Amino acid sequence: MTADQSSQKLCQGVGSWIVSTAHAFRKAMECELSQEGITFRQWEVLVWLNSDGEQPQNELAEKMGLETQTLGGILSRMERDGWLTRQSCSEDRRRKLIRATAKAEIILEDMHACCDRVREQAIQGLTEADLNQLNLTCEQIRKNLDHECPETGVKHTEPISTIINENSCPGSVT
Repeated sequence: MTADQSSQKLCQGVGSWIVSTAHAFRKAMECELSQEGITFRQWEVLVWLNSDGEQPQNELAEKMGLETQTLGGILSRMERDGWLTRQSCSEDRRRKLIRATAKAEIILEDMHACCDRVREQAIQGLTEADLNQLNLTCEQIRKNLDHECPETGVKHTEPISTIINENSCPGSVT
């Protein structure tokens, strides 16, 4: 095997491991959350609002890696269900500020329980040392990839796992 083939295989392996693990987490979370009547994306909106408070729709979309219009549909359903409000910004009427409602804050407790169940399932058979090493490895990979893309001018943003405490995120390590 040439150095180029070895490098290509390693890159595919690491990327594949990370993507497939993230996909498995998301599927497990979607399953748990669906039993509570909420989607993964709706949960993600509530987590960001809980963490950062009221914020403009475009900033929330950026944090979630979504187009503003795509997020708009999710927010419309959440607003209809009474989980959030959208108000025009006083400085710019086109800009919508998103705020969680008291109903959303109540449902967050149930979401913590969903996350706890998924986290416990995910870490079965792993030691504290395994989890600490996994955390360090993931931090290093994110740090290695944290740069601005010359084509888009977009800089890698903070992952959701860094804003959620251990009681909220299935894979968090403290």
